[in-house]
Amino acid sequence: MAEKPLLHVFLAGPRGFCAGVDRAIKIVEEALKRYGAPVYVRHEIVHNRFVVEALERQGAVFVEELDEIPNDGQPVVFSAHGVPKSIPAEAERREMFFLDATCPLVSKVHREAEHHFSRDRHLILIGHARHPEVIGTMGQLPPGAVTLVEDEEQARTVEPPSDRPLAFITQTTLSVDDTAGIVNILQSRFPQIAAPAKEDICYATTNRQAAVKEIAPKVEMMIVVGAPNSSNSVRLVEVAGRASTAKAVMVQRGRDLDLATVEGVSRIGITAGASAPEVLVEEVLARLRERYTLEIEEIVVAEEKVIFKLPAALAASASA
Repeated sequence: MAEKPLLHVFLAGPRGFCAGVDRAIKIVEEALKRYGAPVYVRHEIVHNRFVVEALERQGAVFVEELDEIPNDGQPVVFSAHGVPKSIPAEAERREMFFLDATCPLVSKVHREAEHHFSRDRHLILIGHARHPEVIGTMGQLPPGAVTLVEDEEQARTVEPPSDRPLAFITQTTLSVDDTAGIVNILQSRFPQIAAPAKEDICYATTNRQAAVKEIAPKVEMMIVVGAPNSSNSVRLVEVAGRASTAKAVMVQRGRDLDLATVEGVSRIGITAGASAPEVLVEEVLARLRERYTLEIEEIVVAEEKVIFKLPAALAASASA
């Protein structure tokens, strides 16, 4: 048998699950343990089909809106991305038992939005239209209170109300570099605009992008394990492409990796979006081993020790 060629693999650290994703999944799992199936979940709990399908097998039922849920007394979980205020209000009106799995760092942005609104500031939200997190954040305030800016071009042309002071907040899963460019334009145009007291882009997004930037110049190809509807995963592909990697591709599972794209490559980087479990990284490594002998090196740019508590309604069952 011919000897397999050597492939040097750089594993990004940190990669994969963040504390907010881990908490959201545990909320669904603990609700299933305590209350039994079904547990309803509004939208994908996190943007990863592997995770969603695993929870479905345990008895989770995913819906798009609350009107799809019968009045059977079973819990409904709101996804990690956050929801407009109208959603828990509707759940309360229907006397539903609901659990909020919104990432605490997203909730922090929601509170910032309310704070600025209470000070009569018009809010500029830097983010991507139609993303669930953006919909949830804009839904914390009355219509017209928030103007969405998606890119530098919009930052140059946006005309917010001129009769009120301004403030900006951001989606938590954006490109650090792209957001900095947008912020610079806004601050140049509106010097008095109020900024977040602390960076809105979450630590996990920042760390994963930093790891990709560290690895990308060392490799000929970067593989991002993630989902195409996952904002932080898409941003990792973009960051890799800008940081001199010749090829940057996203795969959802190991079986999705076309080994033909690895032909001629001797050094490859692998990372995973914040909603992708480590088992999927292992799948990609197993796929590469079909054709290559792997020499694996981990590049760690930060240690993550953040843990978010479960809601009080579930904490007792989790500790038990």
